[in-house]
Amino acid sequence: MKLSNAFSLLTDLRFGLAVAWMPTLKAILASPTLLFRPHALSRVYMANLWLTFGDGVDGNGKDTKNALITPHAYGVVLDIGAGHGHTVRYLNAERVSRYIALEPNALMHPQIRAQANAAGFHEADGTLIILACGAEDTKSILSALALALPAAESSPTVPPVDTLVSILTLCTIPEPQRTISNLVRDVLKPGGQFLMYEHVLSQREDVAWWQRFWAPLWSLGFDGCRMDRPSDVWVTELKVESEGGEKQSAWRESRTWLKEGEEEENLFFHSVGRFVKQ
Repeated sequence: MKLSNAFSLLTDLRFGLAVAWMPTLKAILASPTLLFRPHALSRVYMANLWLTFGDGVDGNGKDTKNALITPHAYGVVLDIGAGHGHTVRYLNAERVSRYIALEPNALMHPQIRAQANAAGFHEADGTLIILACGAEDTKSILSALALALPAAESSPTVPPVDTLVSILTLCTIPEPQRTISNLVRDVLKPGGQFLMYEHVLSQREDVAWWQRFWAPLWSLGFDGCRMDRPSDVWVTELKVESEGGEKQSAWRESRTWLKEGEEEENLFFHSVGRFVKQ
C-alpha cells in the first residue's frame, strides 16, 4: 500500500480537530463538568464535527444510497445511528409509511427533524419518530415503538420494522455482532429487509494492516468509530435459532457488493448489502 494512502486519514483527523475544537471548548466553558463526563464531551465534539462533515460524507455515497435505499426501503423504516437524518433524503414517501430515526446523540436531533420535515415526515402525524437510545438497546426500541405505533401496526408477537437501514453505523455501535443479531431477531419482521452501506475491513491484507494500526487513534477522534470491523462479514454470516433449536442463516436472500469506482487502497473501504430475513 502506498504510504500516501496509508497516512491519508491524518488530513481528516487534523481537519476534524480544526473545525470542532473551538465550539467544543465553548461548550466546556459553559459547562465545565463536561471534563468529568467523557462520553457527553465526545458527543458534543461529534455533533460539532458532523455539522461540517455530514453533508460531504452523505454526498460521497449519494449514488450508492440512491441505488440501495430508494427502490428497496418500504413500510416502517428504522434508521440506526441516523446522525443528521441524511437517509430520509433517499426514502420514497409513497413506499415508506414511517421513518424512525435512532440516534443516541440528542444534539443531532434538530438536524434529523429538519431533514425529515423537508422530506415530508413529521412527528405531528406520526410519520416521524426520533428515538434517543442506542441500537444495542432493543428493549427500549420495542417499548417506544409499541407506544408510538398504532395498534394496527404493532403486535406483541411480530417485530414492528419492515426495513432496517444501517449507514456508516456498525463501525461505532457497542458489541456489534450481538447488536446486529438482536435487531434482526427482535425488531425486523420476517421477510423484512436489512440495507447496509458501511466502511469495513479491507479484503487486502496490506490495507487491513494499516486499518488495524490506525483504528485506536481514529476511534478517539471520531466518537468510537472503528475502521477495522468486518461488518459485512458479520451481517452476511448472521445465524439465528430455528424453531427446532438449530442455527441457520438469518437470510432468505442476501447480496453484497462493493462501492462502484472505489480504489482498493482505501482505508475506508465500503461494502453495500441487501438482506431479506427468513
